[in-house]
Parts: sequence; structure tokens; C-alpha cells
Amino acid sequence: MKIRKTLLHEKEIKVYIYENKKEETFVVAVPAQQWSISFTYEESGESFVTEMSTSLMKTGLEEEPAVGLAHRIYQWTCEM
Repeated sequence: MKIRKTLLHEKEIKVYIYENKKEETFVVAVPAQQWSISFTYEESGESFVTEMSTSLMKTGLEEEPAVGLAHRIYQWTCEM
């Protein structure tokens, strides 16, 4: 599991990323937003960023921070 730190509303938050290589999936959790998601390698992509940001907005985030966080999560999962 990887733990990444990022700024959200001028506060440092932790993003937990777990990769299951055998099943080719990721589980991402952001406890500060009470949000988590799981997805397969096939699902991850630029189009999935939109889906993630929409899901993040349902937790009360505004559009700009949600899209930014979704892009960071996408970038981090690509690096793994």
C-alpha cells in the first residue's frame, strides 16, 4: 500500500492506494472525505478521471478540487 500526501482546501490529507497485481485492481481511499473507490487496470484511464471526480463531488467537494484530486490519483496509479 502506498500513502500519498496532497493539499486539499489548504490542508494536508492522506490518500491510501492499494494495488492488487494478481487481480489487476486498485483500491483508493481518502479518509478525510470519507471516500473510497476500487477499479481495474482496464477501467483506469482519462475517462475514468471524470467518473472519479463526479464521485468525489458527491462527498461535498467543489468541482475544481475534485477534478484536481482525481487527476493526482490517476497519475499516482499510473506510476505504480
